[in-house]
Amino acid sequence: MRTIDSNKMARLGELLAESVAAGQIAGGNLCVVHRGEEIYYAESGYADIANQKKIARDSIFRLYSMTKPVTSAAVMLLMERGIIDLLDPISKYIPTFGDIKVALPEGDVPARRQVTVKDCLSMTSGLPYHCDPDPASRDSALVYEELDKRLYTDNPMTTMEAASMLGQGRLAFHPGEGWRYGTSADILGAVVEAASGVRFGEFLKKEFFAPLNMADTGFGLDAGKRERLAKVYEASADGLAEYHGNHLGICNHMDADVQFESGGAGLVSTIEDYKHFAQMLMNKGTYQGRSYLSPATVAYMTGCRLYPHQQEMMLGWDNLAGFSYSNLMRVLADPSLAVMNGSRGEYGWDGWLGPYFANMPDDDITFLLMLQLRDSGTFTLTRKLRNVLASAIR
Repeated sequence: MRTIDSNKMARLGELLAESVAAGQIAGGNLCVVHRGEEIYYAESGYADIANQKKIARDSIFRLYSMTKPVTSAAVMLLMERGIIDLLDPISKYIPTFGDIKVALPEGDVPARRQVTVKDCLSMTSGLPYHCDPDPASRDSALVYEELDKRLYTDNPMTTMEAASMLGQGRLAFHPGEGWRYGTSADILGAVVEAASGVRFGEFLKKEFFAPLNMADTGFGLDAGKRERLAKVYEASADGLAEYHGNHLGICNHMDADVQFESGGAGLVSTIEDYKHFAQMLMNKGTYQGRSYLSPATVAYMTGCRLYPHQQEMMLGWDNLAGFSYSNLMRVLADPSLAVMNGSRGEYGWDGWLGPYFANMPDDDITFLLMLQLRDSGTFTLTRKLRNVLASAIR
């Protein structure tokens, strides 16, 4: 049975503090859970540098793409209830997907088949984000521009409206024939809404957040909680600077009327709240005596892989060497190829601003990191922390 060297664990907090002192991050917190018990917690730095407000255990962070595993859990729940079939065409829930085109170098052509729920869960749908110059990305960019433009108006875009607009754009490749990180999780948020008959956020609150005691997790933030929302920072020539922009249709300051409940990026949470969700998955769908997902569903959710031809499309993601991808999470398939010390079968994801989680079933360890640094994702600090954690496991 694995044990943990507590002396080596102390290095995690030191690394976090060193990153703050070096001006690499404003602040953050992290925790490690082993066999269901939190064995280490550290916090360092500031949630608000200008006002010298320190990071605390109840600091609230924008999750961005760490929202995706929660969206996956919602789809899995509807799957195990027999409401959603993974081969359902997305057009069953979002009609604009019924006549979707693929943007090829020789011109637009009809998709060879419909985009399915499974395609969206594995990012093999052909739906890209808006970051690249290709035609499909430009179509996505138009949707996010509209989301941002209407964010503070009396007519903000809704979850279903955004998904419907994305369905009017073009795909980067035929469904199932490649892999590309993109808007698929936002589509799935709308699918959950259509399949369940309630707003996506209401579904998550009823089925997961309320019973898991995730009181600070959601797509919006009450005015009374905004003082706990950590500021976002970005690197500049003069050091860290506060970032005020909105990204992917998400309101940075969480002070708008949130109607677009983004399944790919929209949630805010605390390290404690997300720990409850991660532990539910680690415990094969059960947390504190209540069942949320069946063990078979969690095994499927956390154990799938891409087909070889899809896996090839991940080769440009050096940070994910050794990992496959499915159900909106990375899954470590070959630790010998990875760029940090991990264990086979571990799974999780990160976010644009640096939040990160990993469940390591073989070691019964959950690792969580929360910070708010623009364009960080899984970056140098994350990998250093993971390597230190691995050295403490005996």
